[in-house]
Amino acid sequence: MTGAGEDTSVDVGGETGRTVLLLAHTGRPAAVRSARLVHDRLTRAGVRVRMFASEFDAIKQTGARMHPVEIVEPGVDAALGAELIMVLGGDGTLLRAAELARPTGVPLLGVNLGHVGFLAEAERDDLSDTVRCVVECDYSVEERMTIDVAVYGEGRGGMGPPVRTWALNEATAEKLEAGRMLEVVLEIDGRPLSRWGCDGVVCATPTGSTAHAFSAGGPIVWPSVEALLVVPLSAHALFARPLVVSPDAVIALEVLPDTTDGVLWCDGRRMVELPAGARIEISRSGTPVRLARLQHAPFTDRLVAKFGLPVAGWRGRAERDGG
Repeated sequence: MTGAGEDTSVDVGGETGRTVLLLAHTGRPAAVRSARLVHDRLTRAGVRVRMFASEFDAIKQTGARMHPVEIVEPGVDAALGAELIMVLGGDGTLLRAAELARPTGVPLLGVNLGHVGFLAEAERDDLSDTVRCVVECDYSVEERMTIDVAVYGEGRGGMGPPVRTWALNEATAEKLEAGRMLEVVLEIDGRPLSRWGCDGVVCATPTGSTAHAFSAGGPIVWPSVEALLVVPLSAHALFARPLVVSPDAVIALEVLPDTTDGVLWCDGRRMVELPAGARIEISRSGTPVRLARLQHAPFTDRLVAKFGLPVAGWRGRAERDGG
């Protein structure tokens, strides 16, 4: 960790010994304004604010003055010792922050400045209350399942060690050529289940059930439910419905040797090439991502709010029973 420049002194004079790593999508003017507000409120409360140099410089170029700030280099070590990673942006920014949070166990607290923002805990209009909750330590932390992903070369054993990665939302195998289908065989717990000619396959966690899997016609799974999802994309087969399997299952996809090459995307951020004959193995990871929660409303309410679902006319049990 390094300090740089007159406006980046690490002598914050904080009395609490607490540190928050602040990440912002600085391409959004709303994120810049929000970052200034968060910095001001936290430092006034004696909480040290830590930022990446690139994001700090982008904000400084707008004429904003944010002093003091602890400047750190991007990487896993950036979150070490922090109480929270506070994220200002959409789900993409939160998924970027998850790469820092997962190996360190530091909770993420997202403020949505994007569209749906399912991973975010608060909206921009709630920013002042959100900062207050951070200052007062008025939040809880929950763990979200992640998946480990291994990609082998041609054949079951592969040609050398596999490429290993992970995902919080989903791992998606997709075709590369628009005019050809990806031919895959799905395997669950070591046994073949079905063969699909398709555009791809989404393997998702409950957290990811509201992301790519949902847009592909998969079910929404409550975060408290432990399960893994398999959702084929435009599959040409009789048996091509979304599947919900045990969280302890090992899911494998074998790309047939005579098909087109593909690509594997994890959370839309980490990419692995899938040559014909490749094998993908997906299983529950022992390392979760931790999310800070300010609200205790049911997941049902979150769905209604995020998707703008129509619930007019609902009476509820109390009114029906005369309670």
